[in-house]
Amino acid sequence: MKAAEVRKLTGEEIDVEVSRLQRKLYDLRVQTVTEKIEDPSQFKKIRKDIARLKTERTARLNKKKASA
Repeated sequence: MKAAEVRKLTGEEIDVEVSRLQRKLYDLRVQTVTEKIEDPSQFKKIRKDIARLKTERTARLNKKKASA
Protein backbone atom coordinates (compact mmCIF):
# COMPACT_ATOMS: atom_id res chain seq x y z
CA MET A 1 0.00 0.00 0.00
CA LYS A 2 1.47 3.31 -1.07
CA ALA A 3 1.19 6.58 0.82
CA ALA A 4 -1.06 8.06 -1.88
CA GLU A 5 -3.48 5.19 -1.42
CA VAL A 6 -3.49 5.72 2.34
CA ARG A 7 -4.33 9.42 1.96
CA LYS A 8 -7.44 8.52 -0.06
CA LEU A 9 -8.88 6.42 2.77
CA THR A 10 -11.32 7.79 5.32
CA GLY A 11 -10.60 7.66 9.05
CA GLU A 12 -12.81 4.62 9.58
CA GLU A 13 -11.24 2.79 6.64
CA ILE A 14 -7.79 3.43 8.11
CA ASP A 15 -8.87 1.95 11.45
CA VAL A 16 -10.35 -1.12 9.75
CA GLU A 17 -7.25 -1.61 7.61
CA VAL A 18 -4.93 -1.33 10.63
CA SER A 19 -6.97 -3.96 12.46
CA ARG A 20 -6.95 -6.24 9.43
CA LEU A 21 -3.18 -5.94 8.95
CA GLN A 22 -2.47 -6.50 12.65
CA ARG A 23 -4.56 -9.67 12.52
CA LYS A 24 -2.72 -10.78 9.39
CA LEU A 25 0.62 -10.17 11.12
CA TYR A 26 -0.53 -12.21 14.11
CA ASP A 27 -1.65 -15.04 11.83
CA LEU A 28 1.75 -15.03 10.12
CA ARG A 29 3.52 -15.26 13.48
CA VAL A 30 1.34 -18.22 14.46
CA GLN A 31 2.00 -19.81 11.10
CA THR A 32 5.78 -19.60 11.61
CA VAL A 33 5.41 -21.68 14.77
CA THR A 34 3.22 -24.34 13.22
CA GLU A 35 4.71 -24.51 9.72
CA LYS A 36 7.16 -22.88 7.39
CA ILE A 37 5.99 -19.71 5.64
CA GLU A 38 6.71 -19.18 1.96
CA ASP A 39 7.56 -15.48 1.97
CA PRO A 40 9.23 -14.17 5.15
CA SER A 41 9.42 -10.67 3.65
CA GLN A 42 5.68 -10.35 4.31
CA PHE A 43 6.47 -9.41 7.91
CA LYS A 44 8.38 -6.32 6.84
CA LYS A 45 5.78 -5.30 4.26
CA ILE A 46 2.88 -5.61 6.69
CA ARG A 47 4.71 -3.72 9.45
CA LYS A 48 5.49 -0.87 7.03
CA ASP A 49 1.87 -0.71 5.87
CA ILE A 50 0.69 -0.53 9.49
CA ALA A 51 3.20 2.26 10.15
CA ARG A 52 2.00 4.22 7.09
CA LEU A 53 -1.61 3.93 8.20
CA LYS A 54 -0.87 4.95 11.79
CA THR A 55 1.27 7.87 10.62
CA GLU A 56 -1.54 9.18 8.42
CA ARG A 57 -4.05 8.77 11.26
CA THR A 58 -1.79 10.73 13.63
CA ALA A 59 -1.18 13.43 11.02
CA ARG A 60 -4.92 13.89 10.56
CA LEU A 61 -5.48 14.14 14.31
CA ASN A 62 -2.71 16.72 14.67
CA LYS A 63 -4.09 18.71 11.74
CA LYS A 64 -7.55 18.66 13.29
CA LYS A 65 -6.16 19.86 16.66
CA ALA A 66 -4.15 22.62 15.01
CA SER A 67 -7.15 23.98 13.15
CA ALA A 68 -9.40 23.92 16.22
